Amino acid sequence: MFEAVRFLWNATRGHRLSPWRSEYLRWRLETYTGKPAGEVQPRDFWDLFWSDKRQFFRFMAWIGEIKSYADGKSID
Repeated sequence: MFEAVRFLWNATRGHRLSPWRSEYLRWRLETYTGKPAGEVQPRDFWDLFWSDKRQFFRFMAWIGEIKSYADGKSID
């Protein structure tokens, strides 16, 4: 879980309290939804998070899994 928090901390650098302003997250929203990054509003960010929260949490779990592989640890 620590790796997921670290990812979010790094992905929102400079925009911790307003993640929809993060250039990285706006770019990811653009590639995921097709909506131009310049048009992303706070509501778009939260709507996407709410509608795809299960996939978001799977992604967060995957980050921890990848980190454990990189560290040479077994996740069994």
